[in-house]
Amino acid sequence: MDVIEIEGLRKVYRRLRGRPSVALDGLDLAVPSGGVFGFLGPNGSGKTTTIRCLLGLVRPTAGGVSLLGRPVPEGLAGTMGRVGAIVEAPALFPTMTGRENLRLLAALDGIGRRRVDDVLAEVGLEHRAGDAVKRYSLGMRQRLGLAAALLKDPELLVLDEPANGLDPAGIREIRVLLRRLGAEGRTVFVSSHLLSEVEQTCDSVAILRAGRCVAAGPVRQVLAGAGPAAVVVRMDDLDAGRRILARAGFTAERVGDHLRVDAPTGRGAAINRALAESGVWASELRCDEVTLEELFLRLTAETREEAA
Repeated sequence: MDVIEIEGLRKVYRRLRGRPSVALDGLDLAVPSGGVFGFLGPNGSGKTTTIRCLLGLVRPTAGGVSLLGRPVPEGLAGTMGRVGAIVEAPALFPTMTGRENLRLLAALDGIGRRRVDDVLAEVGLEHRAGDAVKRYSLGMRQRLGLAAALLKDPELLVLDEPANGLDPAGIREIRVLLRRLGAEGRTVFVSSHLLSEVEQTCDSVAILRAGRCVAAGPVRQVLAGAGPAAVVVRMDDLDAGRRILARAGFTAERVGDHLRVDAPTGRGAAINRALAESGVWASELRCDEVTLEELFLRLTAETREEAA
């Protein structure tokens, strides 16, 4: 079962002056159960509006949304006990300790104190739980926010930019934690602009552009559909290599200190043979894999041009 289903979601913000702003323009999306799902898009593409619609914080103009098999907002009362969420920065009392913050939140939902200690250990804050939150680093505050979202032992976590503003050590802490939560069988739906982190963390992704989904699926599948495969070839004489490969029917482009040859990965042997038969030897020959960042920039290019 898909834990999140979105069909034809549209949100238009009306203004007293000027033209209405279209945040979502017929968004379709299905998020499968289990693992970490990355929700990507440039600023203004509709990520946060989508999350707010999912959680019943914003009423869509048109379209349908369901969460854990129930429609939003009608079914939220029966599902929110199974959902943990962080939208923007978690709200914490700075003069209270981490444990006191969580105990207060737990009491509001009728959750016992033992669960507070469990989630502190799960996010690695058990040794700092007695410190005032104002003494926490930004990464620790983000982990405390995640602990708050985990209090209900949710099936689904919805996180809006959980690593925003963190240093490399803090980003790594969040990455490890999200991967562990996804491996436990939970579904972690995470909005992020840190593309290299998403590629390392997420099992599946969706990319938004101007309020629409332009790519979605398992990360490897999305990258595999990015376009023609290529092979990177390094050698001493790049110009000679390019001429040889052109005679052999390959299209090769010089990129810095190597050639980029348009060819499926399986043609590597044919490329190497064509060079060797002409007395040119490759020092390196490998598949040129498209990164998530490259694909993202390619798919969202129109949005950036319009913004400029």
